[in-house]
Order: sequence, then structure tokens, then C-alpha cells
Amino acid sequence: MAYDLIIVGGSASAVAAGIYAARRKLNFIIITKEFGGEVVMSGEIENYPGYPKTSGIELSEKFKEHLASQRVVPETGVLVKNISKKKNLFILETDKKGKPATYEARSVIIATGVRPRQLGVPGEEEFRGKGVSYCTVCDGPLFRNKIVATVGGGNSALESALMLSPIASKVYLLVINPEFKGETTLIDKVKADQNIEIIYNAETVKIYGERVVTALEYKVKDSPETKKLEVGGIFVHVGNIPNSQMVDLVEKNKFNEIIVDRLGKTNIDGIFAAGDVTDTPYKQIAIATGMGVTAALSSVSYLNNLKE
Repeated sequence: MAYDLIIVGGSASAVAAGIYAARRKLNFIIITKEFGGEVVMSGEIENYPGYPKTSGIELSEKFKEHLASQRVVPETGVLVKNISKKKNLFILETDKKGKPATYEARSVIIATGVRPRQLGVPGEEEFRGKGVSYCTVCDGPLFRNKIVATVGGGNSALESALMLSPIASKVYLLVINPEFKGETTLIDKVKADQNIEIIYNAETVKIYGERVVTALEYKVKDSPETKKLEVGGIFVHVGNIPNSQMVDLVEKNKFNEIIVDRLGKTNIDGIFAAGDVTDTPYKQIAIATGMGVTAALSSVSYLNNLKE
């Protein structure tokens, strides 16, 4: 059976697209490996309209409730491996809970978001899940009363340090640049926190451990000197990589972000994209939500034109 629309992804833009697709009575499905996306990995959220203060987990639950109110239940455990086109249908080849499965649709919205970028240093992969983490919300509570380090200089790293501060005995924040690249409000909070020690111009070069992480080595930029910090946990927040690898049909920029116009259209008729996987310069939950709405309405227009 071919759907009118398949929405690939489980974060804010996918949810928004799903709500609008449901209200337009499309025959559609949302498929995703996991529900929540980057929203779940966010800590305290203070800039989403209607929610002066909430958490990523709470907002994700609200998203799920809203979909349920429209009788939409995302199909999880589905990883899209490839998207191709055959005549007027798009073929989605997937891994569905360990088994191959194929879906067909007249239109597709790619709302797959991003995944954490790795440091690419010795010891990182070896101690992943053994002290190296890419999700402070998920793993932060495991490091109570331990000395930890957060690596990064943007909003995610700033939020990570602030989340860890009341949990850990000490937090090092290693910033590769001479200054932060995040929101002023977050920067001010971090600088005012006595439990956070900021180290600028610090390039992480190696992670040490035995069964678990025991230390991090970094070098000061433009200097051969290296220094070692004894830490029990390392939280990596050095940017993200767009989850666009499953579709070669569409045009992407040098960062592998899917290029879209203001209507969420790609260079392939019938394929739309929304949220952080696209080339939008601002990666925000509120923006991703709006892009999901736009992509859904564009899909409706496309499907209507097919019938004419």
C-alpha cells in the first residue's frame, strides 16, 4: 500500500508535520528510529512559545500527547536506509527492528534532525558509554559527586555544564575557541557558576581510562604543551552532523544539510525537508516546528496537484 505521505523522523519538525497531515486527513505514517530526537537531549528550555520553562523530556511528552489527540502513533524502531523514486512513488528501504522492510509513498518529508559530532581522538570510541557521553540529560545523573568535563563552546555545551554543576563535584568546560558561541543568557550563567572552571583555547587530544574514563588530555591552541585533567566523565558537545545519508536524490550543501526553499521543497518534486537536517542557519526547536508545518502544507499542495 502506498501512503500519501511518509514523515521520516521523530523530533519537533516531524511532530508538527504529523499534526497538520492528520488535520488534512492524509493517509500518512511517521517512521523513526527513536521518538524525541534532539528535543529529548535538551535540558532546560526557556524559549519555546507557551512554555516559559520546561525540559526537553517534558516537551517531548507533550508532543506525543498532541499526536495521540489526532490519533497518530509514530512507528518507532524503523531506520531508513535509502530513499529512491520509481515513477510517481518514493520507495523507502528500512531496517525495521532488525528486519528489512519497504514503504511506499507519493510524497516524503525528511525531518531526521542531526546526530552528535565526535571529537575523533584516541580513547573516545573505546570509552563510549564508559565515561564518554554525548547526552548530558541522559547520563549526567550517573556522575554525582564526580569531577567531569564538558567539551564544546556552543549552547549545548553551556547547557551541559549548567546541568552538571549541581550534580558533579567540579565541572571543567573546555572551549576550543577564545570565546563562547552561544546565547548571552547561558554564557552569563556559566561564568557566574563557581563550580564551573572554563578553559579557553583548549583542544582535546586524548582520553584515558582503564575500565572507565580516568582522564582527559588537552593542549592549549598554538602551543605544543599538553595538560591532563583527572575526570570521571566527559560530555562531548562539539556540534552535530545532519542525518541526511539515507537520501542521495536531493541536493545538499558542503555540510550535507538538505537544501530547501522557503516552502520546504527540495530539488526533487515530492520530497520535502524540515528542521535541523536542512540548511536553515538557525537550529531552534521553534523554527523546526514551523518548518514542519510548512513542509506538511507543501506536501498537501503537491498531492492535490497530482490529482489534477
